[in-house]
Amino acid sequence: MAPDADAGRSSRQHADPFAPLTSELLPVGDGHEVYVESVGRADGIAALYLHGGPGSGCQPDHRRLFDPERFHAILFDQRGAGRSRPKGRRQDNTLPHLIADIEMIREKFGITRWMLVGGSWGATLALAYAQAHPRRVTGIALRAPFLGTRAELESAFLAVLPRFYPGLYEDFIGVLPPQEHAHPLEAYYRRILDSDPAVHGPAARAWHDTERILSEHTPHRGRLDLAALNASHALPATPFMEAHYFQNDCFLKPDQLMAAAGRLAGIPGILVQGRYDLLCPPSTSHALAAVWRDAEIRFAEGAGHTLYDPGVRDAVMKAIADLASGMTR
Repeated sequence: MAPDADAGRSSRQHADPFAPLTSELLPVGDGHEVYVESVGRADGIAALYLHGGPGSGCQPDHRRLFDPERFHAILFDQRGAGRSRPKGRRQDNTLPHLIADIEMIREKFGITRWMLVGGSWGATLALAYAQAHPRRVTGIALRAPFLGTRAELESAFLAVLPRFYPGLYEDFIGVLPPQEHAHPLEAYYRRILDSDPAVHGPAARAWHDTERILSEHTPHRGRLDLAALNASHALPATPFMEAHYFQNDCFLKPDQLMAAAGRLAGIPGILVQGRYDLLCPPSTSHALAAVWRDAEIRFAEGAGHTLYDPGVRDAVMKAIADLASGMTR
């Protein structure tokens, strides 16, 4: 018996502590199944991770944001994203649907209250859920808050982009015919959602590559590869879901998340903000914290938008840990 027991201990010692405890495709209605996994310890502090995009999906590294000895973390791919099925489906895919899916996941795991963690679009969804169900939320850690407004998108792509990357802006606008230059974002959404690959292919690649350059503090390049926009390789998934949501103002009323920020009163929050974030700038975090008095801003100096700019990932992990310590105290 002793050798078998030692072998069992050795196996546990060498097991990946970030391997999922559970994983499944959960039917949520309307023909959608969302991929859900849990990590950490089943009796740990409950937390929910919300990925960005919309449309990107969770990655294995997202599990590592949570100390497996302290947390019971739930991660899921939102409707149509990642490993959820049908992949890319936009029908019956709105913000209220996603909020309802989160509640279904919470009830499935028997969780009464949990911490929310999300960045960019994940922050949008976290805020919307917390405002709808404030009594279900113990704390919120957000990176690069995005409030889901048309004004934020117009600022990023039509004001910040030409100011910081004038050549890239010329490339971005040049993908469109001249008659569509007056309202370029709406033109991009229409083209990305067009059924013709000759129309949506170049638009999706141009949108994706422009957004990626804007998201990094030190991108590898500052112009579009115009010759590659008509390539035959696989298309990125996020532009299609983003166009669907952005065309519909993220299924939010005008300035809804700021107007309802009072519903967050009493919920502690930490906003991790890249100092040089060109997509979701510090002014957004500042405005949100001005009305959500229980939130504090922590700046990642020398960082832009992405989780993997210097200092951002560590700051998010510390925010999660600090919120958990405050809860246990």
